Amino acid sequence: MASAVIEEELSCPVCQDIYKDPVLLSCSHSFCRECLEKWWRLKDTRECPVCKTTSDRKQPTSNLVLKNTCEAFLLERERQTSAEVDPLCRRHSEKLKLFCLDHNELVCLICRDSDVHRNHRFRPSNEVSRDRKEELQKSLTPLQDKLGVFKRVREKYEETAEYLQVQVRHAEAEIQYEFKRMYHFLQKEEATRIAALKEEERSKRLMNYEAAVERVQSYSLHPDPQPIPGALINEAKHLGNLGFSVWRGMKGLVSHTPVVLDPNTAEAGLILSSNLTRVSRGEKWKVPDNPERFECHGVVMASEGYVEGIHSWVVEVGDNTAWFVGVATETFQRKGRVNIRSGLWAVAFSKGNYSIISHQSPTIYHPKRKLWTIRVQLDLEKGSLTFSDPITRTNIHSFSHSWTERLFPVFYTGSEIPLQILPVVLRNDGPYDDSDNDWDEGDDRDRNGTSDKQHQQAE
Repeated sequence: MASAVIEEELSCPVCQDIYKDPVLLSCSHSFCRECLEKWWRLKDTRECPVCKTTSDRKQPTSNLVLKNTCEAFLLERERQTSAEVDPLCRRHSEKLKLFCLDHNELVCLICRDSDVHRNHRFRPSNEVSRDRKEELQKSLTPLQDKLGVFKRVREKYEETAEYLQVQVRHAEAEIQYEFKRMYHFLQKEEATRIAALKEEERSKRLMNYEAAVERVQSYSLHPDPQPIPGALINEAKHLGNLGFSVWRGMKGLVSHTPVVLDPNTAEAGLILSSNLTRVSRGEKWKVPDNPERFECHGVVMASEGYVEGIHSWVVEVGDNTAWFVGVATETFQRKGRVNIRSGLWAVAFSKGNYSIISHQSPTIYHPKRKLWTIRVQLDLEKGSLTFSDPITRTNIHSFSHSWTERLFPVFYTGSEIPLQILPVVLRNDGPYDDSDNDWDEGDDRDRNGTSDKQHQQAE
């Protein structure tokens, strides 16, 4: 039974036989080199016969581990087959009931009494067969373990490849959505500005015509009439700082957040908005167990870390009943239960109590009013981290530390009510200002690309 399972694992999906010169595609599937080349010639495309993924290499990589495993399996099967095919003694045509320990071969009763095997040691063949099978089984155990590891790795690669396609489709849809919004705005803006230009043209033509009639009628009084000022198109009004004027009109269409969440770090039970600025709890869904991802319930990191400079962001916690907002080192524990006293500095709220988290024991914090938003100010030049309430402009807690690792904004939520990283206001003069209270709500759509307004309309 075990041998049949191993043979199935070592069989090419195309020819259904043991792999011959196996090669490995980028999608993690393996095939005989000859089988794959025939398949590609037949299909006229370099796609995987199993998952149809197009290979990015003209020459697939040799799978040496699989090749060695197949050769070892075929050799052992050949040994077993030889023993079963030749059950009679070739010299005396008698049953091979004994095993000569000195010559290491099966012999019959006549062989035992011959001069060739005089004074040799013998054992019953069935006992030797039993012992050899046990030895073979022991030697096959590491091979089976290796095949199991290989199978699990292949499954992980297949899951990752499938998830990559999901990410690509989602990102492509979001990119198309954003560019369509901007394109529609630009189309409308273009039409409005051209209409204004045409309107001025009509107005100036009429004004010039009326002025010409007036000059003709008053020629006797003014034989040398002067040109009328303002008769030409005001190009400066239509073209001056055109790109900037259009950009200023787009302010209501776009937003900027100083921190963006990294979905590749999000624990499987988190839901991120499509613009990656909002996170809430939801049902767990299947995601790759990549090294960057948190296993701990409800934790996600930002996409960018800092080693220098001054950085600030505001998080709306609202009515969320369980959260923390802070920064963590790049080596902060991601697998298993998180040790909040190692590499984490944060403000937290749980079971109706606020606390300050650091490498020391958490301390209780008693604000004068409910915290609705948290401002995080990280100054790596001075080695300071400050949490404050931007609404009341009051300090919550400040840390002084000499950080040597890259620091990442980090968030935890145990509630379906989202944590929201607030965007900053874009100024008319171009750069954005990150001063107190300069934030606004952005357009938040969930991971499937559905806006809050669309959800409300659907309900």
